[in-house]
Amino acid sequence: MELPAVLRKAREKRFALTPQEIAALLALDADADLAALFRSAYAVKCAHSGKNVSLRGLIEMGNVCAKNCLYCGIRRDNAKVERFSIAGDQVVRMAEWAYRERYGSVVIQSGEVESDEHTEFVAAIVRKIAAFSGGELSVTLSLGEQRGEVYRYWREAGARRYLLRIETSSPELYRSLHPSDHSFRRRLECLRALRELGYQVGSGVMSGLPGQSVGQLANDLLFFRDLDIDMIGMGPFVPHPDTPLGAGTPLSAELRSRQLRIGLKMIAVARLYLHDVNIAATTVLQALAPDGRERGLLAGANVLMPNITDAEYREKYRLYPDKPCIDENAGQCRGCLSLRVAGIGEAILWGQSGDSPHYLRRCGNRADIA
Repeated sequence: MELPAVLRKAREKRFALTPQEIAALLALDADADLAALFRSAYAVKCAHSGKNVSLRGLIEMGNVCAKNCLYCGIRRDNAKVERFSIAGDQVVRMAEWAYRERYGSVVIQSGEVESDEHTEFVAAIVRKIAAFSGGELSVTLSLGEQRGEVYRYWREAGARRYLLRIETSSPELYRSLHPSDHSFRRRLECLRALRELGYQVGSGVMSGLPGQSVGQLANDLLFFRDLDIDMIGMGPFVPHPDTPLGAGTPLSAELRSRQLRIGLKMIAVARLYLHDVNIAATTVLQALAPDGRERGLLAGANVLMPNITDAEYREKYRLYPDKPCIDENAGQCRGCLSLRVAGIGEAILWGQSGDSPHYLRRCGNRADIA
């Protein structure tokens, strides 16, 4: 592979890379090659979003989960987790704080719950956020697999975006990460239903999984293209000691470095291939290196999701070990993040919803898309 030529082709046109070239870029390991990869991805990011960062204030609403995924720290069968569910008025109060502090968007995330009561609970929160902000504070939901009518109900209540990670586009690898009662087909059907309902649809995968190949990771990026995904939140696998997949795998310095590297490569190659989607530099990058999120931005990401959950709950929502910022409050996170972003020459888009350029282009920049 002639790296300069491949990178030039990728910068000039989206979807220009072949599957073999995507895999080759993901296999890069030399420092000089990675530097060239990240520079090219950052140039594409700047062409579509400028040197700007959109914020999503993350509210971790609860850690009760019906799912039993083999890698997740809040999986149903992890008896070491102290379960919690935040009251609806508290969630709204956190969103009000975000609105006052000029966040343009919030993400409401929790473990997966399916019930009529939960459906109404979420809808009421979304309606109250729309009411106090006049619809200005954009709401992303990340609440797992639901029936199509539930997604419709929440959309009608005012939710604009939905994040549902596929974790891997390989059905075989998916089965190795989940118990037999978890369905890859249903996850895929949920993503398609969200798209049909007019959400800005986000998904994501884990990289650096046991037994995962660069070919499978390349197929993940093709999957994002085929589903016409608007936003991507992905990160490297970090083994949790209280899970079947993570037990007995210490998070050594060598593993941290390796997982961070593949995580950054996935961001960069996703940017070079997809061009105008929103890509988050997820918090897991900072769990692997103190400057992990900044490095994610410089590799092509354009979204950050600072935690605005009340500090008393953060320790209980550990999807992976060494989660950062669990002892900080929302105000401290805001100040720290501002300094970090400014330190790499980027600007935060305060008070802006940060809609996906891909979504806006597909919808013709219509004023009624929200």
